[in-house]
Amino acid sequence: MFCEKCGAQIPDDAVFCPKCVYKVGQSQGNGAGSPSQTQTAQVIAPPDVQELKCPSCGAPLKPQFGEMVITCEYCGASVCLNTNGWKNIEKNSMLALKIPDQDSLIKVLKGYMDRGLLRRHLEEESKLEQTSLAYIPYWVVTVSARTQYTAVSEASTIGTVAGSVALMSLMGGAMGGRRGMGMGMMDGALMGGMIGGGMGMGGGNLRAYTYDQNYDYPVVAVKGLLQYQPKDFSFNLAERMPFDISKVPKGIKVLNGEIGEDAAKYEAKTYVDQLQSQKVHEQHHMVQKIVTQDDVSDPELIHVPVWFAKFSYKSKEISIVVDGNSGKVINSIGLNEDKKL
Repeated sequence: MFCEKCGAQIPDDAVFCPKCVYKVGQSQGNGAGSPSQTQTAQVIAPPDVQELKCPSCGAPLKPQFGEMVITCEYCGASVCLNTNGWKNIEKNSMLALKIPDQDSLIKVLKGYMDRGLLRRHLEEESKLEQTSLAYIPYWVVTVSARTQYTAVSEASTIGTVAGSVALMSLMGGAMGGRRGMGMGMMDGALMGGMIGGGMGMGGGNLRAYTYDQNYDYPVVAVKGLLQYQPKDFSFNLAERMPFDISKVPKGIKVLNGEIGEDAAKYEAKTYVDQLQSQKVHEQHHMVQKIVTQDDVSDPELIHVPVWFAKFSYKSKEISIVVDGNSGKVINSIGLNEDKKL
């Protein structure tokens, strides 16, 4: 027989069309076979449910132990377990794969691994042990962060240090002329004390600052990949599109997740607070009374094509995770832990 939606020839006993994933026997006019039109349907089930039906196509969903985010392998609709049970995820998108094969991946890895004088030819001297590619679920949490803090103003700090240096230069020359080189260490201690005193005087010039920043922060939904959690990384959300299982290249697995929406919001807030503190300390060296307030929105589930590469270098192991859409490195382990690398 032939599919009612796309016209492809399918087995007589088929339940779903293998080409367009349309459910056989449904009327095309009611849009029941289109994930984009049916994802607003809600599915509520007990938290300990062992099996339920996909809200879009009716196919069986069988969560494994610990899984909280399930993607239907037939139509691509996703459901999530929360405090009320299983419910449909309305905001479910994906990024297209643009690093399609291992050769393209190696070009990205070479440029990243060989960056800098200390790592020149590192990729050539390392042995590629394995690569793998999968669509990984991430919760993208929009966080508006406002960090209020006090710090010594840059102008007063620079002025204090400059004045101290000029004064020390004059005194050092006078003392050196009268006492000779034998007093060099004592002069150095005296100068050090003056620097400390000068900086201390700057403490009276504290100013209040506010650092506002908006984030679309990605939280990996797979517990086994928490070591590769992005720290200061953003996916190209301008290119995201509604999740469509038919647009996932054949043979690439779509992973389910164990981290739900509530946990993702908490993790995003924690990471953003750390990131705000880091950026504030990069701007000011004498920060006091730092407080961050966050406005956290409901997350969106996005499936991203992610490459995993593992190298061996001498007695060390290097793991690198690459965004298969943008070609940017999401995270790495073992690459910068040794200065010899």
